[in-house]
Amino acid sequence: METIYLGIGGNLGNRLENINSAINHITKDIVRPDKISSVYLSEPWGFEHAKYFTNVVIALKTDMLVKDILQIVLNIENKMKRIRTSSGYQGRTMDIDILYYGNKVIKTQNLEIPHPKIEDRLFVLLPIKEISPNFCSPVSGKHINNLIIECKDKSKIKKLHYGA
Repeated sequence: METIYLGIGGNLGNRLENINSAINHITKDIVRPDKISSVYLSEPWGFEHAKYFTNVVIALKTDMLVKDILQIVLNIENKMKRIRTSSGYQGRTMDIDILYYGNKVIKTQNLEIPHPKIEDRLFVLLPIKEISPNFCSPVSGKHINNLIIECKDKSKIKKLHYGA
């Protein structure tokens, strides 16, 4: 069994309802999460948009292959009306990222784990710290506290409430 961390977020539609719906799909299609962070409200990262994002990180244990998990989360995004274009970052109803898959480092044409932008995003690091305060990066070996201290992200982030 591997411990998987998924980042879940979006800024379009009913954001809290969308997070709950995504977690329900993940529970049904993969497994019930062991831990769910508080919901964090954060300004868009890497682009301008009027609506802030809601984000959570969940941890779960599974023996599913990472390629199967990727297909499931892409299907969930599609069910939730995620629209992808080639024009960079944009608003979305749902985004589900595989942040970590155990201690594995995976690089394929369609997937990079750990997610390559984790250490640049407080809206991911803060929820990871909340649910796994002793977490260490499988790549750098750095403790989550050090990752947060070194993070250059100065985005506005607010914890809304516990659990999605």
